[in-house]
Amino acid sequence: MGLSTSVLAIDAGNSKTDVAVVAADGSVVGAARGGGFQPPKVGVAAAVDVLTEAVGRAFAQAGVDAAGHVSACLANADLPVEEEELARALRARDWSGTASVDVRNDTFAVLRAGLLEDAEPRGVAVVCGAGINCAGMLPDGRTARFPAIGKMSGDWGGGGGLAEEALWYAARAEDGRGERTALMRALPGHFGLSSMYALIEALHLGHVPMERRHECAPVLFATAAEGDPVARALVDRMADEVVAMSTVALRRLDLLDEEAPVLLGGSVLAARHPQLDTRIRELLAERAPKAVVRVVSERPVLGAALLGLDAVGAPPGVHARLRSFYAA
Repeated sequence: MGLSTSVLAIDAGNSKTDVAVVAADGSVVGAARGGGFQPPKVGVAAAVDVLTEAVGRAFAQAGVDAAGHVSACLANADLPVEEEELARALRARDWSGTASVDVRNDTFAVLRAGLLEDAEPRGVAVVCGAGINCAGMLPDGRTARFPAIGKMSGDWGGGGGLAEEALWYAARAEDGRGERTALMRALPGHFGLSSMYALIEALHLGHVPMERRHECAPVLFATAAEGDPVARALVDRMADEVVAMSTVALRRLDLLDEEAPVLLGGSVLAARHPQLDTRIRELLAERAPKAVVRVVSERPVLGAALLGLDAVGAPPGVHARLRSFYAA
């Protein structure tokens, strides 16, 4: 049985996937969680297989085998050409009885979840987790976005970027090429090691898995909070990047001169580190004084579902019922 007026919402990140089946009245009738979505590593087909498993469980819970519209916000869908390729792959799975499949970068899920005005959603979101990205949208469908594929596209920061910078400064401090910083003791100490040389060796030889490098970012923030100048400069630069991306997106959407939400999401920004949070707000007050800053606490799958409701023209009351489900 299909449910032609329902929305299949997918929020797929690098580490996990959340799926929801939303009925025409806004109630969630099926939900599931699956593994990470990583087409660059495993290929598109294998990555979509991970989604298929979670979608199958959500459909089974809902008692349906298809949805009227698919709204998928996917990690690694960084360019429009990648969104189009992934949309074709999702259509081939026949989750929708029609060709109504909408694929966006997962930053849009955070953006839409945090936009509390459902009648005419507009605003900008910066997401800073392992990496950094920014997206903006207007009710007429116009968007602002960045490639966000690393240094080659002009990006800096995120949890992974901050960890790399912290290791770089700490290594140079220990061997004498750079200025002194407490990071040269704090980083190896976090891993139970006595020196940066020992940490570099452990990472290089695999004794400390490279995946654990992300643990350096919280150490960086803690060291900055203790007053270390190098660590504080890195945190300030992270704030500068967040403000640069958000103000550019606001300008592209002609929102600089009117009140508009600037939403902060992802693990780094959601942690509300005092130095980072304060500097972001101070700089935005200077460069975009009408921006209304808010940290997003809503689950991104809600944003994917709201985008789906927008696409099918659901009335505001339906959005409200969906929001109340996730609030509970």
